[in-house]
Amino acid sequence: MTTLVLAKGIFSPSTLRPLSGVAAAALLQRFPARPRATSWPITALSREQVLDLLLEVPIPRGGSVSGHTTRMVGARLLLTWLETFPGDTWQERWQATPTANKPEQWLETVRQWARTIGRSHVSLQAGMLALICGDVIRPDLRWLAASPSRYLRPAIQTARDPEGFARLEDAGPPTGDSGRNSSVALKVISQIIAAYGGKVEDITVGDCLARLMVSRRDSRGPRLAYAWLRDLGQFPSDAPATLANFENRSGQATPAELVDRYRLQCKSVRDLIVDYLTERQTNLDYSSLKTLSSTLANLFWADLEKHEPGINSLHLSPEAGAAWKTRIANKTVRRRQPDGTSIEVTEPRVSAPAVKQSVRAFYLDIAQWAVDEPERWGPWAAPAPVSEADCSVKKAEQRQKSRSDQRTRERLPVLPVLVRVADRRLKEAGVRLDALDVTPLGSTFTVLGETFTVPRSTDRTDGRPSMVRDSKGRRRDLRTEEKRAFWAWATIEILRHTGIRIEELRELAHHSIISYSLPTTGEVVPLLQIAPSKTDQERLLLVTPELADVLSAVISRVRSGNSIVPVIHSYDHHEKTWNSPMPLLYQWRVSGEDRQISEHTIRHSLNETLEASGLTDTSGKPLKFQPHDFRRIFITDAILNGLPPHIAQVVAGHDNINTTMRYAAIYPADAIEAHQAFIARRRSLRPVEEYRAVTPEEWQEFLGHFERRKLALGECGRAYGTDCAHEHACIRCPVLVVDFTDMPRMVEIRDNLAARIEEAEREHWLGEVEGLSVSHAAAEEKIAQLEARKERKESPVFLGIPSFDQIVARTSEVKSP
Repeated sequence: MTTLVLAKGIFSPSTLRPLSGVAAAALLQRFPARPRATSWPITALSREQVLDLLLEVPIPRGGSVSGHTTRMVGARLLLTWLETFPGDTWQERWQATPTANKPEQWLETVRQWARTIGRSHVSLQAGMLALICGDVIRPDLRWLAASPSRYLRPAIQTARDPEGFARLEDAGPPTGDSGRNSSVALKVISQIIAAYGGKVEDITVGDCLARLMVSRRDSRGPRLAYAWLRDLGQFPSDAPATLANFENRSGQATPAELVDRYRLQCKSVRDLIVDYLTERQTNLDYSSLKTLSSTLANLFWADLEKHEPGINSLHLSPEAGAAWKTRIANKTVRRRQPDGTSIEVTEPRVSAPAVKQSVRAFYLDIAQWAVDEPERWGPWAAPAPVSEADCSVKKAEQRQKSRSDQRTRERLPVLPVLVRVADRRLKEAGVRLDALDVTPLGSTFTVLGETFTVPRSTDRTDGRPSMVRDSKGRRRDLRTEEKRAFWAWATIEILRHTGIRIEELRELAHHSIISYSLPTTGEVVPLLQIAPSKTDQERLLLVTPELADVLSAVISRVRSGNSIVPVIHSYDHHEKTWNSPMPLLYQWRVSGEDRQISEHTIRHSLNETLEASGLTDTSGKPLKFQPHDFRRIFITDAILNGLPPHIAQVVAGHDNINTTMRYAAIYPADAIEAHQAFIARRRSLRPVEEYRAVTPEEWQEFLGHFERRKLALGECGRAYGTDCAHEHACIRCPVLVVDFTDMPRMVEIRDNLAARIEEAEREHWLGEVEGLSVSHAAAEEKIAQLEARKERKESPVFLGIPSFDQIVARTSEVKSP
């Protein structure tokens, strides 16, 4: 049986079973647990010295004579039992017992032995607690986790390190509450001290990892204990930010580790691929490096070794190269059948051109490097088995474009339906949750035509349950349903209003919401800053009123009554690195810990909304939305509504306008060509001076446009550079935006116009009556619009979302050029 050696401790594969994978083992190698000693001063004491020591150990619930006597009687009997096993110390004798590795059997085993000497009524649990708190024996973490005792934590706290536990309680738990979550974390810390000795300040990263390893079913305690100790500054800076799914967050692998995953037989070629990846590493991000290692080591060389046994040279025969290109064009996958079985099917490999292109670049790079370093790369220079024609992606791009266009054409018309369903699901989930919160424990309630039964008790710190049973006896978590419905709604709204990528969505932070103030008027223009992602370029998007409402709702939820958005760590699964702590908007609390919402959760929430909508595709199957579909829909819709393609390119964050054109599904090619030809023709006819940099005077004139928008009755919404089409008859103008504060003045104007109409009719000024009537009707319409807006704002369905100036994290003032 193979073993993994970590420092001085040895972990067998059975120990590592909860944390499978090379990444988990690598992390454990970096942060090993403290070695478990078999001898220390107390465990080497004699029986009489141990009993004298236990008399001085302060253990809670031992203040009474009977409790203290019970523990001492149990300790004496356990010492007598341990003396029947070999060893120089009490710890060695404990490890020699058959119960050291069988925590579920220890009590019955000792009781059976005690019956043989007529001592079957002794409290062995109290005696074991005394021996552990006195540091006479140190059971391992698995034994302590499988034999939970509610007395262990207070006993260890009082007997071993009262100052350390007091320091923890003064700092406060990372979850922000001192209920059950903090109690579970303190229990884990007590178990670590009992197993490894020392005090709170001696606990290492490896100790917490080892406690998590023994049982993933109760991972909440180790995770919270780790976070608590990390916040105290007890761990090194390169330690994981959290133990949640840490086996998948162990950092970047080296090129050698990436290649060794595929167990290549030819060591010389394996070393060559490692050297090649090491050379390319500086110019590639980790995700690209990982993909390249899979292409060269797995899809290329491992495949050749499988079909060409004994191959050890890059110089392939024409037959071998042609056979490899034929094999790489297809792949075998398993598909689940309607009856539940799965079969293997062969389908075209979409990435085949990219794979062949990487292999061709591999050969050409080696040939080029052989000129500069012939002694290193020269022996491996060989003709590339892949020609330039083999790497053509034109047909693949056309097929991809066709598939993407079809997806967009199917989804763009039904987007309003999806939006309505998401809004309805959120409101219904909120109604169910509100009804649950006002229903007494152990009773039933009916809401939205559904009947639910509330449990008689709950372990939540707020005293309100989360799980209920419906009329069919199924368990439903109404709080989780409401959370998922909210984030599905927020995701749909943000993606359709911005067209950002899913990785950019998850990286939105409170700092991303900024406001630009005009230097003269102070008018606020809200902006959303998108952090660099795929193209490593940040960009700013204008925040519409609808988007501002969504962001306000997200921030209000994340705050949860706090004054600030919690600052959390996030992990980049593509680059395998931890990001700096940030007030991310896409976060929620899981098991008492604030975490970033995963991509899987976002996609699953979208699928739930789609399932509830009942939408189907052209084949009648349920319609599926991917987060990237919203990006294509956003760009297509923007171009169809007149946004110039080069502006859409900037908004989408594309480096090349051709990429933007591929996203536009319904925009015809001839229209694009006509637009480009028109631009070229216009530039050839217009004076060159018109295509110059903006002067300071022109910029001030542009800013002055916003200053002239302010009128006595509100703001004018006419476009920049246009004259007033109504000769400043603002009361009749449809682009006049009247504010709520101008309502009394509008009422006064309406009443004055009515009085003037009566006067004109009385004096028979019929021409005056006609003009005044038009103005009076316009005033009535604007007052009606104001009242409708006010009614919507004050209606019972208003969510109470704060205004934009209450949610912006920072402001920015850009000076004029």
